[in-house]
Amino acid sequence: MAASVLDGKVAAAEVRAGVAASVAELRAAGRRVPGLAVVLVGGDPASQVYVAAKVKHTHEVGMHSVERMLPAETSEAQLFDEIARLNADPAVDGILVQLPLPAGLDSQRVLDAIDPRKDVDGFHPVNVGRLSLGLPALEPCTPRGCVILAKRARADLAGLHAVIVGRSNIVGKPLAQLLLREHCTVTVAHSRTRDLPAICRQADILIAAIGKPKFLGAEHVKPGAIVIDVGINRIATEAGTRLVGDVDFDAVKDIAGAITPVPGGVGPMTIACLLDNTLTAWRARRQG
Repeated sequence: MAASVLDGKVAAAEVRAGVAASVAELRAAGRRVPGLAVVLVGGDPASQVYVAAKVKHTHEVGMHSVERMLPAETSEAQLFDEIARLNADPAVDGILVQLPLPAGLDSQRVLDAIDPRKDVDGFHPVNVGRLSLGLPALEPCTPRGCVILAKRARADLAGLHAVIVGRSNIVGKPLAQLLLREHCTVTVAHSRTRDLPAICRQADILIAAIGKPKFLGAEHVKPGAIVIDVGINRIATEAGTRLVGDVDFDAVKDIAGAITPVPGGVGPMTIACLLDNTLTAWRARRQG
């Protein structure tokens, strides 16, 4: 029996609709709406596409949007100055610096310069630390989107064994913290893991976040498992190029109980959660 497909577009639309409703209430009450600032350094084509999508959705939910498009030759000091201005701007509740940055700019130093209360990507050490301690924090958007999609397949994840393939600071590690909060048993697998297929076959929830096209196949999946594919890889075909995930969808779809597609799975959730984080940051700054 084929797996149910976890449609990220539908789930993301529901999250955005909730944000839009809250923003509309604020506007109707005469209150300032949340503001999201996006900083793009350089002209990386993929980054330009992502930023344009974020700005579009920010406007669609009724939020205030600020865009800072800086040339590739921007110095670290100049970028810090721009971030400092946004940190001090009362109309800005969330700040996102689009990665990757051009060569010569230290991504971690730049992310550390963002006010943690406005760190809607959830990458600042303060938010990372609070998440690991189980305290309220701005949560990384992609991991949060993964959990939302998993819970669409099964509302209560408590007691399930989740295996995350990939230990990045952006997805793997924070996702482990979020799944622990859901009372899952969590295994984080990586390039040094022995007998990866056997480890993966233990998973009730299998999450792939390694950036290797179609790396996980039928031998990695337990029958009935929830499979969440974070990977977005462009491969060449006779007809041109197409996007595929880290999971071989066709090989796995008749084994898994539920699976995310690529594209249209986790990807749309990232921007939706970014907007929701901006609303959360707006609320927290007014309560603090």
